Amino acid sequence: MKSTFWELERLGRIKLSKHFTFRQSLHSEIAAAYGVVNMPDDAELAIEMERGLCANVLEPIVSEFGSIIVRSGFRSASLNALGHRLGLKCASNEKNYAAHIWDHRDANGNAGASACIVAPAFNEGHTGLGDWQEFADHLMASLPCTEPKRFKNDNTFNIGWKQPPSARAQTLPGSL
Repeated sequence: MKSTFWELERLGRIKLSKHFTFRQSLHSEIAAAYGVVNMPDDAELAIEMERGLCANVLEPIVSEFGSIIVRSGFRSASLNALGHRLGLKCASNEKNYAAHIWDHRDANGNAGASACIVAPAFNEGHTGLGDWQEFADHLMASLPCTEPKRFKNDNTFNIGWKQPPSARAQTLPGSL
């Protein structure tokens, strides 16, 4: 357990962007309530995906609308499976790979990350955008993000980023 503490300490201090460290995404109410460690299986992939999420989605939202609150970010596969099994607002692992489970690729080989956030400026009516749909449409039009999915509590919403598919090595006919 001591080595787990030091690894979480190290991961939590990793600066991902101007406003975000890995620690902000490691916190999980499910982990705290059920005594589960929220540790990536592949820390390097998780860090790379969160850097992409921060650079492409979260930092642009902060730049345009001010601070945001990260309610939920990274979930280990074991933590997500527990949350799904207990009905705690977690989709299955298969649906959350390359979404809340940042350190596992989805069935198509894609990597990505998502977070559940609150944008206080939207809740306070300071975005210049009328309703939720207008806000979501604006985010979709201006960011390389997944479609925002809204929860009614405090207008919390999931938003994510997928790594652009990398060029896969191809064998051309007659090249062998």
